[in-house]
Amino acid sequence: MDQYIGKMLDNRYEILERIGMGGMAVVYKTRDHRLNRLVAVKILKPDLAQDADFRRRFNAESQAVAQLSHPNIVSVYDVSKGGDIEYIVMELIDGITLKQYMEKRGRLNWRESLHFITQILRGLSHAHSRGIVHRDIKPQNIMVLRDGSVKVADFGIACLENSAQTLTQEALGSVHYISPEQARGDRTDARSDIYSAGVVLYEMLTGRLPFEGDSAVSVAIQHLSSIPLAPREVNPEIPEQLELICMKAMAPNIDLRYGSADEMILDLEAFRKNPETNLDFELKDLRPEEVDEPTMKMRTTGSHGGGVAVSHRSTPVRERERRRDYDDYDPPEPGVSKGRVALIVVACLLALALAGVLFRSILGSFQPVAPEQYTVPTVVGHTLESARNLPEVKDIFTVMPQEESFYSHVYAPGEIAKQEPVAGETRKGDSLVIKVWISAGEKTGTMLNLKDRSMAEVVVMMQDLKETHNLTIVEEERQYDDEVTEGHVISFTPEEGSELKNGDTVRVVLSKGPQPVQVVSVKDLKLEVARTMLQGFGLDIGEVTHENSSEVEEGAIIRQDPATGEVAPGTKINVVVSDGPEDSAGDIMTYGYTIPLPTDQDSAMLQVFQGAECVFNGPVDCRPGSYFLPLEGTGTVHVTVYIDGEIAQDEDITFGE
Repeated sequence: MDQYIGKMLDNRYEILERIGMGGMAVVYKTRDHRLNRLVAVKILKPDLAQDADFRRRFNAESQAVAQLSHPNIVSVYDVSKGGDIEYIVMELIDGITLKQYMEKRGRLNWRESLHFITQILRGLSHAHSRGIVHRDIKPQNIMVLRDGSVKVADFGIACLENSAQTLTQEALGSVHYISPEQARGDRTDARSDIYSAGVVLYEMLTGRLPFEGDSAVSVAIQHLSSIPLAPREVNPEIPEQLELICMKAMAPNIDLRYGSADEMILDLEAFRKNPETNLDFELKDLRPEEVDEPTMKMRTTGSHGGGVAVSHRSTPVRERERRRDYDDYDPPEPGVSKGRVALIVVACLLALALAGVLFRSILGSFQPVAPEQYTVPTVVGHTLESARNLPEVKDIFTVMPQEESFYSHVYAPGEIAKQEPVAGETRKGDSLVIKVWISAGEKTGTMLNLKDRSMAEVVVMMQDLKETHNLTIVEEERQYDDEVTEGHVISFTPEEGSELKNGDTVRVVLSKGPQPVQVVSVKDLKLEVARTMLQGFGLDIGEVTHENSSEVEEGAIIRQDPATGEVAPGTKINVVVSDGPEDSAGDIMTYGYTIPLPTDQDSAMLQVFQGAECVFNGPVDCRPGSYFLPLEGTGTVHVTVYIDGEIAQDEDITFGE
């Protein structure tokens, strides 16, 4: 039994169950009694909690992380200490880790990978802007929620890890994602998180890790000295530009990586809008360059007393280069006197002075004329022909249409939807041009088939359409369905193939699973008759046990479990079958005990004690108004009845009366 389960921290947090364990802490599902909500509490392991310096740094880092507030970061609600227990109170996530998601789904398609990595980087961008570096980004620390969104977890704990620690087998889970500078034990910054995010993206796209090894040390060495296989060599379906973004994030040279999470997000957004976009770098730009070792100059005692250059290249080569330098030197031809050289220089200077005077004289004969200034007119809303014929345009401006398509839900096809420069600006000179974009009408999309998809899948599938068409996705009230899995789409509108326009609303109806069945009473029925009756309601007989009974005939059912309520179709009802009265039980008598039930509620929790023995404990249906319970015994006994935890009857009964 876990020592913390059932414990109350600070007279507020009741620990209910363990839900996770890491290298440094254990996570528990906990109830916050002050705010009446479920939370997650992370408690330091006892061996670490004994280190006073570690506790101090843990508390300081956690206080800083508690200041983070972002949709893609798991919220930290409280940092506290209860006795000798250091703990953090966090948001309880209804989801699974990205690692579990990938193990379940296998290799992700590039659109889903793009969806996840963008959210991860947005969370990191927020943390980096507050001066907090995660240092342990890996799929195990990324939570995937039911709606397809992700949250980065374990901030604060990761900040405390010593990046220079010895890499052991326990570190193998994280070492696959650490940056080269972490493996070396160097100082880390935000770019270290970007490297780790790049490895996560690589794993999502390819279904494998960039580096594998039998030990943590061998993997770390590969981060330092190896170049991973390009993602497209593993999965040719990956777009080339997304591969470039991934490899830039994983550049072993920290200066070749993205300088910030925001920079990487910009490239991801540009790619998402146009997968054919041209990035300003290539794969070869990210490779480390091989640089010759520098030449080393050494003093020598040669006859000239000069410095001799010595390098790792062979001496004869350097000697040949030096001799070639001297051989290429040609001395000036003899016979040219110093006086003649001076005469030539003076003549050249006089020629230049004369040219300057003539140039200024020619320019002085021209008087500059100030060009006329014009105000750019409005051509938006006009057709190309009508715009060119406007009085303020004709013979002044040239209206030049651009080739790229321009969608607009404001201007009809063929009308000018955008102009550059905009109206009201001033221009002067000749050949004035107004660039215009002709409306191609409202951009429409085609509705996809969402049937049987989970809500997370719907979000991913509709992401592009949602952003390009400003769609709203609304989840309608859930409905029971015998065929569609709970949480998956039963129906949706508009229907598949319909035209989607800007601002449309997509409505989805999710399944609640099969409709529950009302339990029927089979008490006093023969076993086979009860089985047939239950099967008619979609239920069945479960475990069958036997008891002696002087009140219920042999072969008939004495009682059942559950006795009432709603259950899932196919639920098995456990029954107790009578074997008739015991021969030796002639003195045992039965008392028919009737218990009035509340009339203002449908069900209640009933407990009946015969003396110190609890003879009934379970839910009952209040709609009949009373509950009949046969009691067995002899003489006079005390009976206590509790309904919903409160005493309803407290009396003595006598068997045989």
